[in-house]
Amino acid sequence: QQKTLPSNHPHLAGSYNNIGNMYNKMGEHTKALSFLEQGLEIFKKSLPSNHPLLATSYNNIARVFDSMTEYSKALSFHDKALEIFKKTLTSNHPDLATSYNNIGLVYDRMREYSKALSFYEKAFMIRQKTLPSNHPNLAASYNNIGNVYDSMGQYSKALPSHEKALEIRQKTLPSDHPDLAASYNNIGCVYDSIGEYSKALSYHEKALNVRQNSFPSNHPDLANSYNNIAFVYVKMGEYEKALSYLERALDIRQRALPLTHPDIKTTKESIEIVKEEIIKNK
Repeated sequence: QQKTLPSNHPHLAGSYNNIGNMYNKMGEHTKALSFLEQGLEIFKKSLPSNHPLLATSYNNIARVFDSMTEYSKALSFHDKALEIFKKTLTSNHPDLATSYNNIGLVYDRMREYSKALSFYEKAFMIRQKTLPSNHPNLAASYNNIGNVYDSMGQYSKALPSHEKALEIRQKTLPSDHPDLAASYNNIGCVYDSIGEYSKALSYHEKALNVRQNSFPSNHPDLANSYNNIAFVYVKMGEYEKALSYLERALDIRQRALPLTHPDIKTTKESIEIVKEEIIKNK
């Protein structure tokens, strides 16, 4: 396209955007940014300042910064996209909901939970008005809100949110879908936090079951399930069982992650602590 189109043609910007998004998926953030920024420059020169393609461009760049954990930059680009959407879309447009949700996710990762909650709720309000009651985006909203309440220690609010997400997912997804596993896992974590260990185990085992059916044997989510089950057993004082699950988690993490990854170190430390408890209790 570059040979035949003028250098500021919007179609060329579209190509830069697609290539940039592809590099982002591959984890090549610097290359991704370089292409996305070239695309953005063309759009800025050739389109009106509130054109939806500009908003898409801002969102794409924000996603790269998010992947790089440069959250303040991610926020500033998400905000630019949101400003365009607010000017050009109806107040209950799905793209506006996505924009609010994206900003919520960034605040969530920054651990600014009350801000995250406020944006998640804005997204939820739009989705609740405009989507059928069993739509996956509605489940995602319930899930995100549940996770924030969980992070804030507000477990009595987290649980019903996660249960609503699960209800939608059970109705609409195949039984081995990873989102179902995520819901089971999240409910397990809430029960763990409030000391209801047998319920926590039951949900973590459901999550593990789904993950075993849908993921390759060295997938990090499987390790997370083994890890979560191990910690419930630790709290129940069942150290032998905990050890067996921690060893499975470590095995996967050593196969799936770079050897310097912090999860490997923490799993090894947990194994040592559990072994000491086993010796103490003999």
